[in-house]
Amino acid sequence: MKKILSALLVLGVFAYLFFWPVAVEPKAWQAPSIPKLEGQYASNDLLENVRRLAQKVGVGPESIAIDTQGFIYTGYEDGRIVRFDLKGENAKEITNTQGRPLGLEFAPSGALIIADGIQGLLSLNTTTGELKTLSQSAEGVPFKFADDLDVARDGKIYFSDASSKFGPALHARDDVIEHGGHGRLLQYDPETKQTKVLVRDLEFANGVALSQDESFVLVTETGNYDIVRYWLKGEKTGTSDIFYHNLPGIPDGISSNREGVFWVALFAPRNALLDFAAPYPWFRKFFFRLPRFLQPQPARHAFVLGLNEDGQVVANLQDNSPAAFAPVTSVKQHHNTLYLGSLTQDSFAAFTLAKTEQNQEIK
Repeated sequence: MKKILSALLVLGVFAYLFFWPVAVEPKAWQAPSIPKLEGQYASNDLLENVRRLAQKVGVGPESIAIDTQGFIYTGYEDGRIVRFDLKGENAKEITNTQGRPLGLEFAPSGALIIADGIQGLLSLNTTTGELKTLSQSAEGVPFKFADDLDVARDGKIYFSDASSKFGPALHARDDVIEHGGHGRLLQYDPETKQTKVLVRDLEFANGVALSQDESFVLVTETGNYDIVRYWLKGEKTGTSDIFYHNLPGIPDGISSNREGVFWVALFAPRNALLDFAAPYPWFRKFFFRLPRFLQPQPARHAFVLGLNEDGQVVANLQDNSPAAFAPVTSVKQHHNTLYLGSLTQDSFAAFTLAKTEQNQEIK
């Protein structure tokens, strides 16, 4: 009897791991070869001594925005938007979106624009606390995962819907595993109040950043390890191409210092097992069925790249120590300081650049 029960148990586990229905339908694809962490990507410990700010005020300060008076704003997983001074002190709750605030950026009007993974695209008056919904869908397709944004000088908002199928939090993993092209880059016009799809079929559309002259906008494509460029001006207006191909890590947030440097947050270095599984949908379903603690895990590795507007690496900042501030999910430059956000940490961090000359950041 024990042998029969053992055999049935083994059979049941086998059936579950290989045949149990799951919420994802993975698509086969071929991941590019993982770049080695050498040369322009060489491992280093430059982020080892970042200053952790606003510790234990909340969990998941995913993104940072800084107003003209020098106040820092961030959003937490419980929906709060909190303001700090530049030292990460004097916390003041401004509002609660009742969602998951992710990307933050100030508009020329002074409003704080919020990409909320649950509520959509929002606008916050930081003085009165008034919160407005700007957009929750495009082309009849609701946002499931409004993620990041940047705001042009004319007030137009460029933002990402990471996935029109899977929502935020743990379901980010679901979209990446499926690789079904559910991401979109969008534009919201505050004058017409219309939302336009600029690029569709992206593999988890994530960070968004405008170039210095606003001739193009970038969106990180987490599932493909690429950065996509959409042209807003010039002979290529209305078309898209690949700005940077085959990053050495999993791209998350991106920002522009508006002086010719894009700062790219890499959630973690690439995972060889996940890339190996890319052509095999059944293998990725197998991973999905495993208990989360048995699934391939991202390495604890702080990783930030600086790229110029020609797509060349001009800065490489890392820390893979056990105490690393990781994962880094956003980077925002204010004068000669980089402010680092994280989806899971209980603080954000500050890193002082070694040089402050324009386009002469450290490497």
